Amino acid sequence: MTDLSKRSLMKVAALSALASAVLIGCGKKEEVAPAPAPAPAVAEAPKAEPLKIAFAYVGPVGDGGWTFAHDNGRKAVEKEFGDKVVTSFVENVPESADAERVIRDLASQGNKLIFGTTFGYMEPMLKVAPDFKDVKFEHATGYKTAENMRTYDSRTYEGAYMAGVIAGGMTKSNKLGIVASIPIPEVIRNINSFTLGAQSVNPKVTTNVVWVNGWFDPPKETEAATSLINGGADILFQNTDSSAVLQTAEKLGKRAFGWDSDMTAYGPKAHLGSAVINWAPYYIKATKDALDGTWATGGVWWGVKEGAIDMVSVAEDVPAEVKAKVDTVRAGLKDGSFSIWKGPILGQDGKEVLAKDVVADDKFLGGVKFYVKGVEGKVPN
Repeated sequence: MTDLSKRSLMKVAALSALASAVLIGCGKKEEVAPAPAPAPAVAEAPKAEPLKIAFAYVGPVGDGGWTFAHDNGRKAVEKEFGDKVVTSFVENVPESADAERVIRDLASQGNKLIFGTTFGYMEPMLKVAPDFKDVKFEHATGYKTAENMRTYDSRTYEGAYMAGVIAGGMTKSNKLGIVASIPIPEVIRNINSFTLGAQSVNPKVTTNVVWVNGWFDPPKETEAATSLINGGADILFQNTDSSAVLQTAEKLGKRAFGWDSDMTAYGPKAHLGSAVINWAPYYIKATKDALDGTWATGGVWWGVKEGAIDMVSVAEDVPAEVKAKVDTVRAGLKDGSFSIWKGPILGQDGKEVLAKDVVADDKFLGGVKFYVKGVEGKVPN
């Protein structure tokens, strides 16, 4: 074989080797890195169920007074806590065995915080509470508690005293009239405080009381108010829940006060001012306690100091010095420098019930069953 032939064969072999290399290279597949596994989904925490809150009302929400004020407090809770709560109410629940049925039904519906808003619900609520240990019961104006039931109240006598100051400065006959509901210490204390307030600016004042034996009974309240006016009273006060007393004063040309809520609109010419209760601060506190797990049994009694009581919408024709006196009383109640029930205070019989400079404690105030000097008539049994 010649050198030329050898070179030709070597060239062919080299080209064949190169072609094989190219073919092998082209046929090789590039390995692809596996895709990363998806991150495990983070489970969302289950949304807490809203706290179900129920209110039992003794009157209609449209009474313009007591129940209306409580319902304003309920609405304040909704506004404060939004979707963290769900509220409901039952109105016109009588202070009888029927109250137990209603309260028990509210607990059975899953409400975990229940407010009973009148004195007569105390015993029915006490019967229901042991059967629903996971429910928190709140009773207004009462004094009995349980492991899962506490009490709350407002110092309405502070509003009554400020109303009395105005009445004492405005009366021309020196005769004041009071339409009263039920003869329990709460109401008797308000009658006395109104009288003490009036006497602080006018020692000649006397007050007469007509009892209607109910919280909300507009016809009886109207009849009682008319009787008091016919008896010489030119200014009326009330411890009942409707606006009937103020409306009667408006009709008969006399003056009167709103009670529990601002009642100006019901008798603008007769209206001297309204002693109002603001339940919102307490209802918001109680709801917060239930939500954050700090709720505990016991009792509170809030007044001007806590923003629960005030005298509002005082009439323009009330003399400046009388308005100033009310402002002084309000400021003193707020900072603790003034006490309404400070001796010497005399009972209706002229005997001393509080000695000079002695300040009544809450136990004394909670047991008031007598009239102070200046209140006419007898305390009903």
